[in-house]
Amino acid sequence: MAGKNSRVIRVGVVAGALVVMVSLSLAQSLQYPAARKAEQSDTYHGVKVSDPYRWLEDDRSEEVAQWVRAENEMTFSYLDKIPYRAQVMKRLEQVLNYPRHVQPFRRGKFYFFSKNDGLQNQNVFYVQDGLDGKPELLVDPNKFSADGTSRLHALTVSRDGQYCAYAVSTGGSDWEEAHVMEVSSRKVLADELKWLKFSTLAWAGKGFFYSRFETPEAGHELSSKNDFQRIYYHRLGTPQAEDELIYEDEAKAEQFYALETTEDEKFAILSIGGKGPRGNALFFRDLSKPEKTFTAIVPEISDDAFQVIDDVGDKFLIVTNRKAPNYRLTLYDPASKDVAWKDVLPEKAETLQEVATAGGKIFAVYMKDVISRPYVYSMEGQMENEIALPGVGTATGFGGNHDDKVVFYSFTSLNFPPTIFRYEIASRAAKVFRSPEISGFKPKNYETKEVFYTSKDGTRVPMFLVYRRGLKLDGYNPTLLWGYGGFNDIGSPEFSALRLVLLEQGFVYASANIRGGGEYGEKWHENGSKLKKQNVFDDFIAAGEWLIANKYTSREKLAVHGVSNGGLLIGAVINQRPELFRAAVAQAGVMDMLRFQKFTIGWAWVSDYGSSDNEAEFKALYAYSPLHNIRAGVKYPATLITTADHDDRVVPGHSFKYAATLQAAANHEDPVLIRIDTNSGHAASSTTKRLEQTRDIYSFVFYNLGITPKY
Repeated sequence: MAGKNSRVIRVGVVAGALVVMVSLSLAQSLQYPAARKAEQSDTYHGVKVSDPYRWLEDDRSEEVAQWVRAENEMTFSYLDKIPYRAQVMKRLEQVLNYPRHVQPFRRGKFYFFSKNDGLQNQNVFYVQDGLDGKPELLVDPNKFSADGTSRLHALTVSRDGQYCAYAVSTGGSDWEEAHVMEVSSRKVLADELKWLKFSTLAWAGKGFFYSRFETPEAGHELSSKNDFQRIYYHRLGTPQAEDELIYEDEAKAEQFYALETTEDEKFAILSIGGKGPRGNALFFRDLSKPEKTFTAIVPEISDDAFQVIDDVGDKFLIVTNRKAPNYRLTLYDPASKDVAWKDVLPEKAETLQEVATAGGKIFAVYMKDVISRPYVYSMEGQMENEIALPGVGTATGFGGNHDDKVVFYSFTSLNFPPTIFRYEIASRAAKVFRSPEISGFKPKNYETKEVFYTSKDGTRVPMFLVYRRGLKLDGYNPTLLWGYGGFNDIGSPEFSALRLVLLEQGFVYASANIRGGGEYGEKWHENGSKLKKQNVFDDFIAAGEWLIANKYTSREKLAVHGVSNGGLLIGAVINQRPELFRAAVAQAGVMDMLRFQKFTIGWAWVSDYGSSDNEAEFKALYAYSPLHNIRAGVKYPATLITTADHDDRVVPGHSFKYAATLQAAANHEDPVLIRIDTNSGHAASSTTKRLEQTRDIYSFVFYNLGITPKY
């Protein structure tokens, strides 16, 4: 028996080596496009920093366009040679082709929800009369554009259910145009609002509040800095030019404004966030009175966050992390002269992940080691019951109207597709409302596991794993390690149908809950930001080392993947530990940590990263910036960089400069490719774009890990 096992292992190594040799040969034959180096430099706090590819930031330059065409030609020539790329695409389409619902919400007697039949480019919105009514088409975003890349970013319905407002983005851009529809007739009205970005659409009477930026410079709509956001009120049937200015601050260009209205539309709640501190200021305005000014609840922006959940008479339920890093729910009384803030749900050892009201109850989801635990409380904060979940995973939703009898929530895990549950408030009973059926997928064939490992400084870090049941810990399993680590974002265990294409081929998928996220409240977030950002990279590197030490995989079988802030993560860790990983995918990454604040809404990220304008923060940024720490002649992992022409959040210049620098410096034993999508943005602008992008990422990973998928 021992001899047979040894022989199997040797054959596996030889087979893998043969594929890797083919990969190396293909990589060494690549002819990287020439990228001109210019004499460009800046001096930061006495330190001269070269930036020879600054010209690649110009999104209108013909020279940049030529470089992009040449890079894409090389990249797709490489990808086209991967023999099973078409089969990967076919399998991705198969696993994604199932109906997917988003939980419903109610306005009046009508319920609204969205659904994707399977491979539709965009989710379609429906309306039905009561829960037993027949769904009728409301809005079909697939008809917005010929190629299906125009997306519906927001849809809100007036309190009486008579009108809906929705915002549409084109080609993946964050810029939006808002429109209004009469629900009963499905007639789209003449109202059209432009230059919205990250805006709420908050109904009040016969109109709604929204926020917009200054009209950007013509030709630079996707790259110019976005300053001076303002709040307006739009009255139905009037042109945008007549909209009422509700709030602005001409002295502060770099602020975000979000305005919501309470369910009864009595109050407008204004939240203001800046570029430096992590928190927000908070104000309210009584819409039942003729007043035009806002009253401060929290007058100044600090590192503390505040969000109004509901109004209770003339008081407000507010969730905050002030004096409570794990968050607490408070009742704020504007009229109180003594105790304005009263705890309703005091801070606990577990992080308060989500809180909402419905049917006269408070629904609070706490998180223990990144696992959801939902509870029901009275409006005074008395715990009534826990809602049992079907397993270890993530529960979201729960919110509703004051007079709702039922609420809906969604549960998912790494091997449990998103399922919508219906919870009866009076009986405390929950049952499945809508569950997906994926052809050929059986949850019992896969195992989800949470593990803990120790980072460089001794911090205990959680990580979720999913893989085919019966996995052998022999060190030869191909593994994809995912991370994000920033902006208080929680890497909750969630299902992905597309990920099945990896798991079917014996992959281990690992999601590391590294610092910088909100897994353990504000302290976890704070310990992975600004001057402590290196902790994020140390945590991720330690995750890779743990997977290897515990025989899940080896360096030759380990790939890493991150998006946006996670793309920054990948760029940083392959600079610091290039020998630890076999392949890397850096998707839409923030790669130039000295200039990110100069484009679109990059200034808002100073709250997490710091700024090169500050000397201490510059030193920290310069020490890990992916662009500035590439070393010549180093054997980097096989690297795929992705971006898109309409990404106006993390502008393509980040990835362009990073790719040109890495291609010039790496030893070229392994490929360094950049894939630049068209008519797409920071996230894939359609299901087709998402499938094509995933096909190329997975094919690249398969090929460079020496895995030939069996179809």
